[in-house]
Amino acid sequence: MTPAAMNSPAVRAEALVKRVVLPSHALTILDGVDFSIARGEAVAIVGASGSGKSTLLGLLAGLDTPTSGRAWLDGIDLGTLDEDGRAKLRGARVGFVFQSFQLLPTLDAEANVALPLELAGSDDAVPRARAILARVGLGERLDHYPLQLSGGEQQRVAIARAFVAEPAVLFADEPTGNLDAATGAHIADLLFELNAAHGTTLVLVTHDQTLAARCHRRLVLAGGRLVA
Repeated sequence: MTPAAMNSPAVRAEALVKRVVLPSHALTILDGVDFSIARGEAVAIVGASGSGKSTLLGLLAGLDTPTSGRAWLDGIDLGTLDEDGRAKLRGARVGFVFQSFQLLPTLDAEANVALPLELAGSDDAVPRARAILARVGLGERLDHYPLQLSGGEQQRVAIARAFVAEPAVLFADEPTGNLDAATGAHIADLLFELNAAHGTTLVLVTHDQTLAARCHRRLVLAGGRLVA
């Protein structure tokens, strides 16, 4: 990474707009959103259902493209990349944690966590997967498949997979949404512990105000606009 990129924000949005055309009208999901997130910062994106939170996350991660405006990820203008380029950038610098875990049911915990490293051609994928699974308290569950794990354990596997490649930015979409309060609090602890230990920038979409309050700051969306 160039010195200029190192000094740039981890995530930046400039006048982001997202519209979809419906049979009867055009629906504006995001309308002129501007902000930046510093490297190593933990930021919560909050707002009512339908306010555009998950759409914004998808644009910031390069999973979708804006109708207009620009987004930068780890110092790179996503608008300058094609779909393959965005996928390559995500594979190298981004981790994801989802509400629904997104584990592969035919792979055990170790294989699920090792997969991103193997796809990147790493020759130490298995020991790195085992090490981070031990760190999230699953060192004895390496050979268990997702259906053999509780919801909280599955989310710990998902967090281990997200952090194993030491991404520059981690996007989490309602990571505690499918969990009971106690398990959700434990998952939140893990996210912030790993965020601090790795210096990873954490961008978190959540309805949970307690979880949002643990971030350095909140971005509040209402009707597709950034209001606070």
